[in-house]
Amino acid sequence: MASLKNIISYYREYWQISVLSILASSIFEILDLIVPYAIGQILNVLSGQPVDEIAKNLIAGISEVSGMKSDHTLTLIVMVGLIFLVTVCRAPIQPWLGVWFHWDIALRSRRDHSHNVIKKILTLPLEFYDENNPGRIAGRIARGISNHTWTYPEIAGQLIPKLTRVFGIFTIIWWIQWQVALFSIVSFFFLLIFTLKSLNSIISREELLEKHMENTESRTSELITNIKTVKAFATEARELHRQSQRLKREFFYVDYRIHKNYTILTTWQTSCVQFCLFSVLGFTLFATIGGEMSLGHFVTTYTLASMAYSELTPLSNLAEVFARRYASMIRFHEFMHLPPGIEAESLSNKSSYSIKSQELPYKFTGKIEFSHVTFGYDPSRPVLQDINLLIEPYQTVALVGRSGSGKSTLVKLLLRYFEPNSGCILIDGEDIRNLDVSRYRRRLAIVHQEVDIFNGTILDNLTYGNPQASFEQVREACRVARVDEVIQQLPEGYATVVGERGVRLSGGQRQRLGIARALLVDPDVLIFDEATSSLDYESERAIQQAMHSILGTRTTIVIAHRLSTIREADKIVVLDKGKIVEVGSHEQLLSQEGIYRRLHLLQESGELLD
Repeated sequence: MASLKNIISYYREYWQISVLSILASSIFEILDLIVPYAIGQILNVLSGQPVDEIAKNLIAGISEVSGMKSDHTLTLIVMVGLIFLVTVCRAPIQPWLGVWFHWDIALRSRRDHSHNVIKKILTLPLEFYDENNPGRIAGRIARGISNHTWTYPEIAGQLIPKLTRVFGIFTIIWWIQWQVALFSIVSFFFLLIFTLKSLNSIISREELLEKHMENTESRTSELITNIKTVKAFATEARELHRQSQRLKREFFYVDYRIHKNYTILTTWQTSCVQFCLFSVLGFTLFATIGGEMSLGHFVTTYTLASMAYSELTPLSNLAEVFARRYASMIRFHEFMHLPPGIEAESLSNKSSYSIKSQELPYKFTGKIEFSHVTFGYDPSRPVLQDINLLIEPYQTVALVGRSGSGKSTLVKLLLRYFEPNSGCILIDGEDIRNLDVSRYRRRLAIVHQEVDIFNGTILDNLTYGNPQASFEQVREACRVARVDEVIQQLPEGYATVVGERGVRLSGGQRQRLGIARALLVDPDVLIFDEATSSLDYESERAIQQAMHSILGTRTTIVIAHRLSTIREADKIVVLDKGKIVEVGSHEQLLSQEGIYRRLHLLQESGELLD
């Protein structure tokens, strides 16, 4: 569970310069107090009253050093000189010792943690993304980093220095009139503590609002992603109504549960501050009339008390802003503390991207063995049960079965997206769990049913897995994948920008581009995960031809609903309810009275496969 400690540790890489800049800002706040003190002493001189002991000793020391006469003129010169030093001379120095470093630390921390976020995103296990919406994740990260960035300059550059300023004010007032100081201290901290306690009760509402906002952003992201489906089913009005309800709920919490409470708190606080300040005015006025306090000290005391109480509002505002941001910052750290996947260790060993880190030291013949593999996303409900399967090098093996029989899960285990609950998977006799996951995966390639396309050029997408591929290699891979004819028809050829998620390409074009991209990494094992199941006949035929030209060049695993795709496979494996029930060639399985024959007859007769 994340806590305030995690928020503070966000900036720990720069703690030394942070301490120095906070100390400098605090000193400047203390120096500000010299101005009302000097003004008070000037008033004493002008009204014919004596200055206090501190001013006397200072004037005497300067008189002795300079040889000037210790009189009213020297006193005025010294007091005005002090004001000049702490105002005019300080002005060009303070921004660099304070403001510059406060924002420099915040921006450097943002850069560092944005890097860590990308690393976290890349190393979280796949099941996290199965359970969480991309819009929700992105919003959570963006708000967390943004609020950390804005909070540091406010806390380090304002909150801490202002508290130091208040402490200095009460110290000076105590020296002048301890009774007034005692009243001011007690009333000030009573108001501050009450304010903070009230804000603490609002934080829980801020956390609930944060969750409501995540839900709204998540649904908005889904609407953008699935806008074609929304329009196809004409559900715009329903979606607008649902989002409006969410927005109304957010508004209710912001306006009536949060903003209203802040307004009530501000009203109470302002009223109490004015009463306390009026009381200080009465105390100091009576003390001055009674001869217990000089005119200069009267002005200084009342001015400093006003300065102290005036800090209560910005301090509470800073606390309010922090309270508003606290929930999102905590949720950011909860995200960063999520347990990583197996990719984390491999990625942490690479301090930076380099060509050397992309070398492929592993080279496999492509012999794969599943030995007594059992797996379930919920261990009590296995999806695969005691799978034993041997795939020889350069062999083409097809996985067939109804939806939910475990075909895709078997491939996910081979790619190490998940680990078997029992049993093991061997490649060239080596347990894949003993191999570096990144180097191992770079020897495999998969073409999914829905090929992921990045918003970039055709060439960028083709070379995504192998940026060092030559243009000749690219052209050859496109020829084998039958995508070269598509690229020739595009307005800018390989430089054509395909749009986000490849929206400018058809499904068949994306599939063929995915095959070419897979071939460019020259994998030892190539996997087709239902690569033709959602395509029209012409696109399916083109991809079947591309797959046919690949067969025998490497170990190939094909998951298929359409059995016409896998007639030429060396071995067809039929799964049912997580178990292997049939193994053989197309002809062998047709000669048996089994599941494969029945599925084949259903497809031949035009019926849909479950």
